Amino acid sequence: MRNPEIFQAPTWARGPHHQTILARFLRPDPPIRSVRERIETPDDDFVDVDWSTLDVSDSPIVIVLHGLEGSSHSKYVRNVCRELNTLGVRTLAMNFRGCSGEPNRALAYYHSGDTRDLALIAGILRERHPRANIGAMGFSLGGNVLLKAMGERIDGGQGLFDAAAVMSVPYDLAASSALLQQTHMGRIYSQYFMRSLRRKVEWKRNQLAQRLNMADIAQVRSIEALDEVVTAPLNGFKSAGDYYAQCSSTTFLAEVRVPTLMLHSEDDPFLPSDAIPHREVGRNPALRLLLTPSGGHVGFVGGTPWAPEFWGETVAARFLAQELKSPHHE
Repeated sequence: MRNPEIFQAPTWARGPHHQTILARFLRPDPPIRSVRERIETPDDDFVDVDWSTLDVSDSPIVIVLHGLEGSSHSKYVRNVCRELNTLGVRTLAMNFRGCSGEPNRALAYYHSGDTRDLALIAGILRERHPRANIGAMGFSLGGNVLLKAMGERIDGGQGLFDAAAVMSVPYDLAASSALLQQTHMGRIYSQYFMRSLRRKVEWKRNQLAQRLNMADIAQVRSIEALDEVVTAPLNGFKSAGDYYAQCSSTTFLAEVRVPTLMLHSEDDPFLPSDAIPHREVGRNPALRLLLTPSGGHVGFVGGTPWAPEFWGETVAARFLAQELKSPHHE
């Protein structure tokens, strides 16, 4: 892959919060021709995925993973799917459990370290399309899941994917959680997510009441508190701290063997700059960290206000298309 020009925020969109917030409103929502498929899981739950209907036999396929409380309809997901489709790559946009518009059947929801469904879907694709190269793209929480899924396997993820890319990953979940609680804007971001997460709790109030203390849940005001009283106990962790320690993707980077592009901004308001995994990347030739001085969280907004450009999706799509179509993957 050629070295892309490092992103620089334009004067009208400088600052991490401008980048993060403007991206949400200015990012295009392109029409994507897709077909939804429901995949049943071994634990009697389901995962909904949206297939692009690009009719290119044996062309590469990329699984796209959204971030916290996103979905296959999130603009950044649809935008990178469009970029990939334009490059002749098929896409499968995966919804984490409970994110496709209806509650999942199991009691527990998705979380930052639950890799079972991603591995299941990658395996299904390998069986259905044995001649196609398979890649994955993860945004934020989805990127953490992707990196962990590769690094926790004996083969370093090579049985799952031929190439991967991630953007704005909270590599250290404890550091990310602490930052969101310590800053004013972090608390605003947290409350934005909490509104959606509370709705999911309400969906399953009767079920949850059989396992959890609903009075404790009613007092929750932060993501870390929710992880302490809901995420951790439902998923077998001792505490939020235990969950963060076991699921932070930094811990798994040394074992990744899949060519992986990691896009990140030094001013990402969801992760302290000292938690960016420079050391781990430097020791693993499979990883390439493309670090920019600006860009916010899943931002990287360039161009002009009337014709914005989204550098991150473009760079990630080009990397994946080039890797998946290269002769060494034939």
